[in-house]
Parts: sequence; C-alpha cells; structure tokens
Amino acid sequence: MLELVDIGNDKYKFTLNIATSMLLGVTGRNAAGKTTIVQWFVDQGWDGCSCSDAIRHWLHENNQEINRENLTQGGRELRSNGGPGILAEMLLERMDPNKNTIIDSIRTPDEVHALKSRKDFVLIEVNVPLDLRWERMQKRGREGDPTEFQEFLKQEDAESFAKNSSGQALVATAELSDIVINNDGTLSELYESLGIMVSTF
Repeated sequence: MLELVDIGNDKYKFTLNIATSMLLGVTGRNAAGKTTIVQWFVDQGWDGCSCSDAIRHWLHENNQEINRENLTQGGRELRSNGGPGILAEMLLERMDPNKNTIIDSIRTPDEVHALKSRKDFVLIEVNVPLDLRWERMQKRGREGDPTEFQEFLKQEDAESFAKNSSGQALVATAELSDIVINNDGTLSELYESLGIMVSTF
C-alpha cells in the first residue's frame, strides 16, 4: 500500500504557501519513481528539470554518449572541478524564481544545501523496496539500466555513499528530506498521494 509519510519531520520543519512560487526537489534510489513524480507536477503546470541536465549538456559538448555510466562520471568530474553543489547552483542560475519548479534526481547533500538558499525549497524522498525497484527497472527497459541483478546491486552500493565530495551520496541526501513518499503501490495510488501532499502546501 502506498503511503505518504513524515510531512515535515522533527529535524526539518517548514511552512509552505502555494500562492507563492515553490521549489521542490526529488531524491531516491534508481527506479523509485522520481521521474514519474516530476512528470505529474509538470502535468499540473510546474516547470521540471534535473541536476543531470547540466551533465547531459556537458557530455554533449564533449561528444560523449549519454548513458548512466557517463552521466555518473560526468557528474563526478563537474563536482570535482566546480564543487559538490555545482549542478544545483547551475540550475538555480537558469531557473525562474517566480515559477513553481520541481527538480528530478538530487543525489548529494551539497546539492540540497545549495538549493536551500531558496527559502521555499522542499526535498521529497521516494522510498521503494529494493526487490520492487529491480522489478520495475526490468519492466521499464531504460537505456543504460543494469540488465543483471548483481550489476544492479553494484550500482546501488556505488551510489549510496560518496568516497569523496565529487561522488553521489544517496543515503546522506535522503536524510535531509522534508517529505517521504513510500511508493510501493500502484500508479493511481501514487497520484492520489501526490494530490494529498499538494493539498498540504
């Protein structure tokens, strides 16, 4: 059963007013449903973007194939050269502060800290059990996704904890979330949960 939980936990209290512009960020493991959530908000009229947009642009400029391996390595290189919050900082520079915006796939605490320079920023963690995410990943067949379970587990480990400031750190990023969505139900249940969440803003 899908459940919306922990809207504003004890560590990260916030007050929201949908009458003004809002900035939401989404974090979570692979195949948790992050992009599906972002698309739901885009369908409601929000602007949508991703920290990986900056990496894709960089890969294109450097004539590199856009796949998960190159996106991960490109992100590390950009963070190494520009600082661990560089991807979020680049997004903030291009963003219209007067528009409701949601950012897909935030992967480091420093990206969260950079985005919190906006007082209206709220971070959503999408939580799904590993076995269900593996099942969903196989069904979606996205280019660059692991095709073997052991490869999937290896990728999970690599993205969990950063070895240095240029790496991904999904565990530490999730600990900074303001809202947690348990997305282990149906698509319609997810949409219902998002509607409930928006009604609290």
